[in-house]
Amino acid sequence: MRTIDVAEVTKNIKEMCIEANHFLARDMDKAMKQAAQDEKSPLGKQILCQLQDNLKIAGEDMIPICQDTGMAVIFMEIGQDVHLVGGSLEDAVNEGVRQGYTEGYLRKSVVGDPLIRENTKDNTPAVIHYDIVSGDGLKITVAPKGFGSENMSRVFMLKPADGIEGVKNAILTAVRHAGPNACPPMVVGVGIGGTFEKCALLAKKALARPVDERSEIPYVRDLEEEMLEKINRTGIGPGGLGGTTTALAVNINTYPTHIAGLPVAVNICCHVNRHVVRII
Repeated sequence: MRTIDVAEVTKNIKEMCIEANHFLARDMDKAMKQAAQDEKSPLGKQILCQLQDNLKIAGEDMIPICQDTGMAVIFMEIGQDVHLVGGSLEDAVNEGVRQGYTEGYLRKSVVGDPLIRENTKDNTPAVIHYDIVSGDGLKITVAPKGFGSENMSRVFMLKPADGIEGVKNAILTAVRHAGPNACPPMVVGVGIGGTFEKCALLAKKALARPVDERSEIPYVRDLEEEMLEKINRTGIGPGGLGGTTTALAVNINTYPTHIAGLPVAVNICCHVNRHVVRII
Protein backbone atom coordinates (compact mmCIF):
# COMPACT_ATOMS: atom_id res chain seq x y z
CA MET A 1 0.00 0.00 0.00
CA ARG A 2 1.33 3.43 -1.00
CA THR A 3 0.13 6.66 0.60
CA ILE A 4 -0.34 9.84 -1.46
CA ASP A 5 -1.47 13.14 0.02
CA VAL A 6 -4.13 14.79 -2.12
CA ALA A 7 -2.19 18.06 -1.80
CA GLU A 8 0.22 16.52 -4.29
CA VAL A 9 -2.68 16.05 -6.71
CA THR A 10 -3.67 19.70 -6.34
CA LYS A 11 -0.11 20.88 -6.98
CA ASN A 12 0.30 18.78 -10.11
CA ILE A 13 -3.08 19.66 -11.61
CA LYS A 14 -2.44 23.36 -11.09
CA GLU A 15 0.85 23.08 -12.99
CA MET A 16 -0.69 20.87 -15.69
CA CYS A 17 -3.55 23.31 -16.38
CA ILE A 18 -1.04 26.09 -16.93
CA GLU A 19 1.28 23.91 -19.02
CA ALA A 20 -1.51 22.55 -21.25
CA ASN A 21 -2.78 26.04 -22.04
CA HIS A 22 0.61 27.55 -22.88
CA PHE A 23 2.56 24.82 -24.64
CA LEU A 24 1.58 22.36 -27.34
CA ALA A 25 2.08 18.69 -26.42
CA ARG A 26 5.16 17.18 -28.05
CA ASP A 27 3.18 14.89 -30.36
CA MET A 28 0.96 17.76 -31.51
CA ASP A 29 3.94 20.06 -32.09
CA LYS A 30 5.58 17.44 -34.30
CA ALA A 31 2.34 16.83 -36.23
CA MET A 32 1.73 20.54 -36.81
CA LYS A 33 5.26 21.10 -38.14
CA GLN A 34 4.91 18.12 -40.45
CA ALA A 35 1.54 19.37 -41.67
CA ALA A 36 3.04 22.77 -42.56
CA GLN A 37 5.66 20.98 -44.68
CA ASP A 38 3.19 18.64 -46.40
CA GLU A 39 0.26 21.00 -47.08
CA LYS A 40 -0.33 21.35 -50.83
CA SER A 41 -2.49 24.50 -50.82
CA PRO A 42 -0.54 27.80 -50.66
CA LEU A 43 -3.29 29.36 -48.52
CA GLY A 44 -3.45 26.27 -46.31
CA LYS A 45 0.34 26.39 -45.84
CA GLN A 46 0.11 30.07 -44.96
CA ILE A 47 -2.54 29.34 -42.30
CA LEU A 48 -0.43 26.55 -40.80
CA CYS A 49 2.62 28.83 -40.68
CA GLN A 50 0.55 31.50 -38.94
CA LEU A 51 -0.56 28.92 -36.37
CA GLN A 52 3.11 28.03 -35.84
CA ASP A 53 3.89 31.70 -35.24
CA ASN A 54 1.04 31.89 -32.71
CA LEU A 55 2.38 28.89 -30.83
CA LYS A 56 5.90 30.35 -30.76
CA ILE A 57 4.69 33.71 -29.40
CA ALA A 58 2.51 31.97 -26.79
CA GLY A 59 5.46 29.97 -25.49
CA GLU A 60 7.87 32.90 -25.43
CA ASP A 61 5.48 35.39 -23.83
CA MET A 62 3.62 32.90 -21.60
CA ILE A 63 0.18 33.66 -23.01
CA PRO A 64 -2.43 31.01 -23.80
CA ILE A 65 -2.16 29.24 -27.15
CA CYS A 66 -5.92 29.84 -27.56
CA GLN A 67 -8.27 32.39 -26.02
CA ASP A 68 -10.69 29.55 -25.16
CA THR A 69 -8.74 27.89 -22.37
CA GLY A 70 -11.46 25.27 -22.13
CA MET A 71 -13.35 23.32 -19.54
CA ALA A 72 -10.93 21.15 -17.59
CA VAL A 73 -11.37 17.45 -18.34
CA ILE A 74 -9.39 15.23 -15.98
CA PHE A 75 -8.72 11.50 -16.31
CA MET A 76 -7.56 9.86 -13.08
CA GLU A 77 -6.13 6.32 -13.20
CA ILE A 78 -5.81 5.32 -9.56
CA GLY A 79 -3.87 2.24 -8.56
CA GLN A 80 -5.87 -0.04 -6.26
CA ASP A 81 -2.89 -0.15 -3.91
CA VAL A 82 -2.91 3.63 -3.41
CA HIS A 83 -4.20 5.16 -0.19
CA LEU A 84 -5.17 8.79 -0.63
CA VAL A 85 -5.00 10.96 2.49
CA GLY A 86 -5.43 14.61 3.40
CA GLY A 87 -9.00 15.19 2.29
CA SER A 88 -11.35 14.64 -0.62
CA LEU A 89 -9.73 13.68 -3.94
CA GLU A 90 -12.45 15.45 -5.91
CA ASP A 91 -12.01 18.63 -3.89
CA ALA A 92 -8.25 18.38 -4.44
CA VAL A 93 -8.70 18.06 -8.21
CA ASN A 94 -11.01 21.06 -8.39
CA GLU A 95 -8.67 23.08 -6.16
CA GLY A 96 -5.87 22.36 -8.61
CA VAL A 97 -8.03 23.58 -11.48
CA ARG A 98 -9.04 26.68 -9.48
CA GLN A 99 -5.42 27.57 -8.71
CA GLY A 100 -4.26 26.85 -12.25
CA TYR A 101 -6.90 29.01 -13.89
CA THR A 102 -6.80 31.91 -11.43
CA GLU A 103 -3.04 32.07 -10.80
CA GLY A 104 -2.29 31.29 -14.45
CA TYR A 105 -4.62 34.09 -15.62
CA LEU A 106 -6.54 31.67 -17.84
CA ARG A 107 -10.03 32.49 -19.08
CA LYS A 108 -12.80 31.29 -16.78
CA SER A 109 -15.40 29.67 -19.03
CA VAL A 110 -17.53 27.56 -16.69
CA VAL A 111 -21.05 28.46 -15.58
CA GLY A 112 -22.49 26.90 -12.45
CA ASP A 113 -25.83 25.97 -14.00
CA PRO A 114 -26.42 25.20 -17.70
CA LEU A 115 -29.53 27.42 -17.85
CA ILE A 116 -29.01 30.10 -15.18
CA ARG A 117 -25.47 30.56 -16.58
CA GLU A 118 -23.72 32.42 -13.80
CA ASN A 119 -19.95 32.14 -14.15
CA THR A 120 -18.18 30.26 -11.33
CA LYS A 121 -15.21 32.65 -11.77
CA ASP A 122 -12.53 29.98 -11.30
CA ASN A 123 -13.29 27.48 -14.10
CA THR A 124 -14.52 24.83 -11.67
CA PRO A 125 -15.94 22.29 -11.45
CA ALA A 126 -13.85 20.10 -13.72
CA VAL A 127 -15.23 17.06 -15.53
CA ILE A 128 -13.47 14.17 -13.80
CA HIS A 129 -13.29 10.55 -14.94
CA TYR A 130 -11.97 7.94 -12.49
CA ASP A 131 -10.55 4.50 -13.33
CA ILE A 132 -9.31 2.04 -10.71
CA VAL A 133 -6.35 0.12 -12.11
CA SER A 134 -3.76 -2.31 -10.74
CA GLY A 135 -0.62 -1.09 -9.02
CA ASP A 136 0.32 1.73 -6.66
CA GLY A 137 0.58 4.63 -9.10
CA LEU A 138 -1.62 7.62 -9.86
CA LYS A 139 -1.77 8.73 -13.50
CA ILE A 140 -3.32 12.12 -14.24
CA THR A 141 -4.29 13.40 -17.68
CA VAL A 142 -5.39 17.03 -17.94
CA ALA A 143 -7.14 17.83 -21.23
CA PRO A 144 -8.75 21.30 -21.32
CA LYS A 145 -11.51 21.22 -23.96
CA GLY A 146 -12.57 24.30 -25.87
CA PHE A 147 -16.16 24.40 -27.00
CA GLY A 148 -15.73 25.54 -30.59
CA SER A 149 -14.74 21.97 -31.36
CA GLU A 150 -16.70 20.32 -28.53
CA ASN A 151 -19.95 21.70 -29.95
CA MET A 152 -19.22 19.92 -33.23
CA SER A 153 -19.16 16.47 -31.66
CA ARG A 154 -21.82 13.85 -32.42
CA VAL A 155 -23.24 10.54 -31.17
CA PHE A 156 -24.79 8.09 -33.64
CA MET A 157 -26.84 5.13 -32.44
CA LEU A 158 -26.35 2.91 -35.48
CA LYS A 159 -27.92 -0.47 -36.18
CA PRO A 160 -25.60 -3.50 -36.21
CA ALA A 161 -26.48 -3.97 -39.88
CA ASP A 162 -24.92 -0.59 -40.65
CA GLY A 163 -21.55 -2.20 -40.00
CA ILE A 164 -18.19 -0.63 -40.70
CA GLU A 165 -19.51 1.36 -43.66
CA GLY A 166 -22.05 2.97 -41.36
CA VAL A 167 -19.24 3.88 -38.95
CA LYS A 168 -17.22 5.46 -41.76
CA ASN A 169 -20.23 7.47 -42.90
CA ALA A 170 -20.89 8.66 -39.33
CA ILE A 171 -17.30 9.91 -38.93
CA LEU A 172 -17.35 11.74 -42.26
CA THR A 173 -20.79 13.22 -41.51
CA ALA A 174 -19.55 14.65 -38.21
CA VAL A 175 -16.41 16.11 -39.79
CA ARG A 176 -18.26 17.66 -42.73
CA HIS A 177 -20.83 19.13 -40.34
CA ALA A 178 -18.03 20.60 -38.23
CA GLY A 179 -16.31 22.22 -41.20
CA PRO A 180 -14.38 25.33 -40.14
CA ASN A 181 -16.12 25.55 -36.74
CA ALA A 182 -13.77 23.02 -35.13
CA CYS A 183 -10.68 25.14 -35.96
CA PRO A 184 -8.97 22.67 -38.31
CA PRO A 185 -6.60 21.01 -38.69
CA MET A 186 -8.45 18.90 -36.17
CA VAL A 187 -7.89 15.69 -34.27
CA VAL A 188 -10.83 13.32 -34.52
CA GLY A 189 -11.52 11.06 -31.54
CA VAL A 190 -13.89 8.18 -32.21
CA GLY A 191 -15.53 5.75 -29.80
CA ILE A 192 -17.22 2.63 -31.14
CA GLY A 193 -19.23 0.26 -28.95
CA GLY A 194 -20.39 0.17 -25.36
CA THR A 195 -23.50 2.21 -24.67
CA PHE A 196 -24.68 5.78 -25.38
CA GLU A 197 -22.42 7.28 -22.72
CA LYS A 198 -19.55 4.80 -23.02
CA CYS A 199 -18.87 5.51 -26.70
CA ALA A 200 -18.65 9.25 -25.92
CA LEU A 201 -16.10 8.59 -23.17
CA LEU A 202 -14.11 6.34 -25.52
CA ALA A 203 -14.01 9.16 -28.06
CA LYS A 204 -12.91 11.70 -25.46
CA LYS A 205 -10.13 9.40 -24.25
CA ALA A 206 -9.03 8.84 -27.84
CA LEU A 207 -8.17 12.54 -28.15
CA ALA A 208 -5.61 12.20 -25.34
CA ARG A 209 -3.74 9.44 -27.16
CA PRO A 210 -0.58 10.76 -28.88
CA VAL A 211 -1.38 11.45 -32.54
CA ASP A 212 1.64 9.44 -33.68
CA GLU A 213 0.37 6.26 -31.98
CA ARG A 214 -2.00 4.00 -33.90
CA SER A 215 -4.38 1.41 -32.49
CA GLU A 216 -2.94 -2.00 -31.63
CA ILE A 217 -5.99 -3.68 -33.24
CA PRO A 218 -5.20 -4.27 -36.94
CA TYR A 219 -8.63 -3.46 -38.41
CA VAL A 220 -8.95 -0.37 -36.18
CA ARG A 221 -5.50 0.80 -37.23
CA ASP A 222 -6.51 0.39 -40.88
CA LEU A 223 -9.75 2.29 -40.22
CA GLU A 224 -7.84 5.16 -38.58
CA GLU A 225 -5.57 5.48 -41.62
CA GLU A 226 -8.44 5.22 -44.11
CA MET A 227 -10.56 7.83 -42.34
CA LEU A 228 -7.64 10.25 -42.03
CA GLU A 229 -7.08 9.98 -45.77
CA LYS A 230 -10.79 10.48 -46.55
CA ILE A 231 -11.14 13.42 -44.15
CA ASN A 232 -8.14 15.12 -45.72
CA ARG A 233 -9.74 14.69 -49.15
CA THR A 234 -12.80 16.71 -48.06
CA GLY A 235 -10.90 19.90 -48.86
CA ILE A 236 -11.97 21.69 -45.65
CA GLY A 237 -8.32 22.44 -44.94
CA PRO A 238 -6.54 24.59 -42.33
CA GLY A 239 -8.86 27.17 -40.85
CA GLY A 240 -11.62 25.83 -43.10
CA LEU A 241 -10.11 27.81 -45.99
CA GLY A 242 -9.28 24.85 -48.19
CA GLY A 243 -6.34 22.51 -48.41
CA THR A 244 -5.10 18.98 -47.91
CA THR A 245 -4.75 19.04 -44.11
CA THR A 246 -8.17 18.91 -42.49
CA ALA A 247 -7.15 16.46 -39.76
CA LEU A 248 -3.84 15.58 -38.15
CA ALA A 249 -5.04 12.24 -36.82
CA VAL A 250 -8.04 9.98 -36.34
CA ASN A 251 -7.81 8.08 -33.04
CA ILE A 252 -10.35 5.29 -32.54
CA ASN A 253 -11.19 3.32 -29.38
CA THR A 254 -13.53 0.33 -29.32
CA TYR A 255 -15.42 -1.55 -26.61
CA PRO A 256 -17.80 -4.56 -26.50
CA THR A 257 -21.45 -3.69 -27.07
CA HIS A 258 -24.97 -5.15 -27.05
CA ILE A 259 -26.17 -7.48 -29.81
CA ALA A 260 -28.79 -4.90 -30.82
CA GLY A 261 -26.57 -1.82 -31.01
CA LEU A 262 -23.64 -0.08 -32.66
CA PRO A 263 -23.04 3.22 -30.82
CA VAL A 264 -20.53 5.60 -32.41
CA ALA A 265 -19.30 8.89 -30.94
CA VAL A 266 -17.15 11.44 -32.73
CA ASN A 267 -15.42 13.94 -30.43
CA ILE A 268 -13.54 16.55 -32.43
CA CYS A 269 -10.72 18.72 -31.11
CA CYS A 270 -9.09 21.77 -32.64
CA HIS A 271 -5.46 21.97 -33.77
CA VAL A 272 -4.08 22.52 -30.24
CA ASN A 273 -5.65 19.32 -28.80
CA ARG A 274 -4.35 20.10 -25.30
CA HIS A 275 -3.27 17.19 -23.11
CA VAL A 276 -0.68 16.77 -20.38
CA VAL A 277 0.05 13.49 -18.60
CA ARG A 278 1.86 12.95 -15.29
CA ILE A 279 2.37 9.92 -13.09
CA ILE A 280 2.70 10.49 -9.34
